[in-house]
Amino acid sequence: MPNRKIVRRGALFGSAIWLVAVGGLAVTLPSLAVAAPATVKAAKAKAKQHGPSRQALARLAGEYWDAVVAKRRVRIAKRRNNEPITLDDYVLTQPPAIMRRLPPRPPSEQHIPRIPVLANFLNAAAEHHGFVPDLPESEIAFKQAYAKAATAAGVTGDQAVGIYAFETGGNGAYNVQSGLTHPSRRARAISPAIGYNQLLSTNTVGLLAQNGDRYVALLQEKAAQLTDEPKAAMERKIAALKRMVAFCRSVPYAWAEHDRLAKGTIGGVGVHAAVVDRDLGPLLQAQKLLDSVAFIRGKGHDTPLTAAELALMNLTGDGNGLDLVTMPKDMRAQVPTSNFFQEHGYNRNSIARRTAVVSVLFEAIESRMARAAQQPGARDMIAAFASKMVAQ
Repeated sequence: MPNRKIVRRGALFGSAIWLVAVGGLAVTLPSLAVAAPATVKAAKAKAKQHGPSRQALARLAGEYWDAVVAKRRVRIAKRRNNEPITLDDYVLTQPPAIMRRLPPRPPSEQHIPRIPVLANFLNAAAEHHGFVPDLPESEIAFKQAYAKAATAAGVTGDQAVGIYAFETGGNGAYNVQSGLTHPSRRARAISPAIGYNQLLSTNTVGLLAQNGDRYVALLQEKAAQLTDEPKAAMERKIAALKRMVAFCRSVPYAWAEHDRLAKGTIGGVGVHAAVVDRDLGPLLQAQKLLDSVAFIRGKGHDTPLTAAELALMNLTGDGNGLDLVTMPKDMRAQVPTSNFFQEHGYNRNSIARRTAVVSVLFEAIESRMARAAQQPGARDMIAAFASKMVAQ
């Protein structure tokens, strides 16, 4: 006769436990065999509920973004041959579900973070180039220097303020980095882009390679007006700038080469520190906008760019920006924004994902600019462009 305590325990915890206690494990096998098909069925139902597997999603994503690249090449060829671009030259479906995959990392020297932050740029600049940027006396002083450089380059106040408002939310500092425009415990840098118009480290390498001699000459003019230690300090900075320019010119003038230097070498990481220097930073950021204006004019688009149009060129790159700006308005509501990004850039760009199509992207940028232009930082930028110092 079974032990009463065991029976009671079995009653409490289930008949399977009681059976094991009195009859051995073999008694429970039939019940397990019956339960197995139900378990498998539930697992299949759960998998179906959660959608395609990760491998299937990765395959779909690869096919989609390969098609985006192929269509982009077709449009580039057509534009080069002065052929009309039609809806058939775009991918007209939305991307598959986002795969939170890190982008392929280019070959790099050791100890380079995937996404360096300002401290990394400053340390690399000092160690590799002997360059220590002169920081501005104040945020207002940097804004005034930027406004002066932008005005001299032919960038309007409306354009510069609009881009500043869009890129930083209207309150970004001269050294703000992408992902850190709204400080919080959870904020993380999402790209090396820094400054009022979020200059990429690859841009900085290219700008120094292209315009380095002019920047050196401008600093030499400033040095000629100084004496004693300020003059010696400026001469040290000029010498460091010459080393950085030579470094940036050590590769062919091409985006891929500049990208490899910027992301894969300590020297390239250090070059980006120039963007926060009170003398060089305003020149670099203004030049980036001027280059976009010159690029689209060189393609025959003589109509002055609105702030939103220039912001799109700054956001997506000049080639994609040209495509967006010149797209007929009746096509914009049908073309997905994904056509103007690489996969990883699209995945981390919330406004491109949220708006889905080009027409809504334009509207969202204009709306964000209008709201952010009311912020204190944007008002200071407006005042900087209105300053008499800028006109001198």
